[in-house]
Amino acid sequence: MTRTGKKTAAAAKRTAARRRTTAAVKEAAAVPLPDFLDSAGTLTLDQRRLLVDQALLLLGENYVHLPLKVAMHAVNPLQRLRVLRARMERQTDDTMQEEWMFHREMSSIFHSVRDLHTNYLLPVPFAGKIAFLPFMIEKCYDPEDTGGNEHYLITRTITGYQAPQFGPGAEVTHWNGTPIARAVALNGAVFAGSNDAANLARGLESLTLRPLVIQSPPDEDWVTLTYIGLDGSNQELREQWKVATNLPPMTDLDAVSAASALMGLDLDSDEKSRAKKVLYVRDVVELERGQSSAELAAPAAVTGADLPTTMPGVFRAREVITSSGNFGHLRIFTFSVQDPVAFRDEFVRLAAILPQNGLIVDVRDNGGGHIYASEFTLQTMTPRRISPEPVQFISTPLNLKICRRHKDNPAGIDLGPWFDSLDLAIETGAQYSAAKPITPEDGANDVGQTYHGPVVLITDARVYSATDIFTAGFADHEIGIILGVDDNTGAGGANVWTHGLLASLLNEPPPPDETSPYIALPNGANLRVAIRRTLRVGKLAGTPVEDLGVKPHETHRMTKADLLDGNVDLLNRAGALLAALPVRRLDLKTSLSGTTLTVAIDAQSIDRVDVYLDERPISSEDLTGPLSIDILEVNPGALLRADGYTSGTLVASRRVTV
Repeated sequence: MTRTGKKTAAAAKRTAARRRTTAAVKEAAAVPLPDFLDSAGTLTLDQRRLLVDQALLLLGENYVHLPLKVAMHAVNPLQRLRVLRARMERQTDDTMQEEWMFHREMSSIFHSVRDLHTNYLLPVPFAGKIAFLPFMIEKCYDPEDTGGNEHYLITRTITGYQAPQFGPGAEVTHWNGTPIARAVALNGAVFAGSNDAANLARGLESLTLRPLVIQSPPDEDWVTLTYIGLDGSNQELREQWKVATNLPPMTDLDAVSAASALMGLDLDSDEKSRAKKVLYVRDVVELERGQSSAELAAPAAVTGADLPTTMPGVFRAREVITSSGNFGHLRIFTFSVQDPVAFRDEFVRLAAILPQNGLIVDVRDNGGGHIYASEFTLQTMTPRRISPEPVQFISTPLNLKICRRHKDNPAGIDLGPWFDSLDLAIETGAQYSAAKPITPEDGANDVGQTYHGPVVLITDARVYSATDIFTAGFADHEIGIILGVDDNTGAGGANVWTHGLLASLLNEPPPPDETSPYIALPNGANLRVAIRRTLRVGKLAGTPVEDLGVKPHETHRMTKADLLDGNVDLLNRAGALLAALPVRRLDLKTSLSGTTLTVAIDAQSIDRVDVYLDERPISSEDLTGPLSIDILEVNPGALLRADGYTSGTLVASRRVTV
């Protein structure tokens, strides 16, 4: 081919690439990455110094996991910040480094602690933006390959995007000339999670999608992708990074409110979850009218197979047919909601209209949210009383000052349970406060068990924060079997606060604390820090969730059929686990005649039932079939509870208000 011919062919390829992404660019209102970066870079040297100083304050005085991270990962973020600050003293506005280098260094320092709760959040224009490529890549394994070789498949493309023999099922082999598995591992080392499984999961996601508020922009303007096409041919594709506006977050995390103070949220996962809706699930965006985790006035279904729900961005419920029978499948995409009781009640409603012989609760990719929502929901699947996971502050003068100001709950954020122990720590030298639960125990047990069939919980390495707490509680209360597609959850066990919230806690209620060390950050920049660490209960009582996470009882390696055919093999595996478990039922029917209450009890796989009225024991009956008992002197509004046992073990419970 002549040089002119080569130029013509290259031009044709560039034209084809532009045409491929035209529809996608319009859909996402995106701009090329270089054009976006041209508008970035307005921080002065003094503003950068302020950011470093405030980062030193939060990591040194508020960060609960600092001792663990220094010991476990051999890092020293405080010294790195001090060195960066010292070097800035020798710089001027004319000699200071480019702004992208400053952001990269700050991000690197925060990433070094391998804590996805503790973040440097970039200022405008990065905040609220996502950098993306118009496709998703997911990992699977060949079920016949005992060597565990990985395959990386295209699983989604933006509407209208086309390339030769490209689409769901195409297999990626190289990323910018690097073997794809190695590229994932290298990328995961940059966006570090708390364990190897989390590292790889983050590394894979960030190849094609990056929230710019928390991740530095890609170094490359475009990516060269080598792949095996749908017809088995070898193909190569060059695709440019684009930048678009993300959906807004559900909660103002800087506000002094119960929702912001009770968050256990991986911001990276939350940003990506909202971005995936923008790019790939426009139906949900339209139902929510652009508001994340919106609660609709009336239930609506995203697809014909789904049950209608008032929270289409939060839940997906449907009956699934597996090789072991039909079961309920209830996907929880996020716990990031304003009203945790409404969340719990919608979970109860959906579970009640799904098959009662087994429930698959699927929390893959769930980065957390409201801690109450996660722990309020556990009670609905077990007869056991829920003990919420306790949390601790690290003992510092600044945390003591914050807890002293809010020990009597003047602004709706009650820090009284931790105040006395922090106050004593000055004399005792204790490193942490007392361990007290965030979630009120009464709220975690006020409705009790509502679903009585067996439950399997599906997790992965992107499960984080409030979802890690949910998974830990599921394991600690022995609710059911945990089936993991990775060897561990993301291992993020903490309540997380922003710099803005910390500053507000020393300013509200008025008058503001004139000695507050928190200074407003410039240009919309922010900092987040794990403020209270979570400890396990039950057999692992006292073990931290951070870095350790929750290991599943069983593992399943995702297959090509899983990625391309609705998780068919994964659901078959979950169905087989459910089919091997006993199906229990405990039904109560009541009728009140005057002050005599007649209770009809019908049960399955239960041999004894104990009956309580307003927590007072009434009777204990052996069950050989349906049973009816009369209770005298009962007033309307009384609470009836029946506990079912098998061979002396509590296996079911139900409550009815008379």
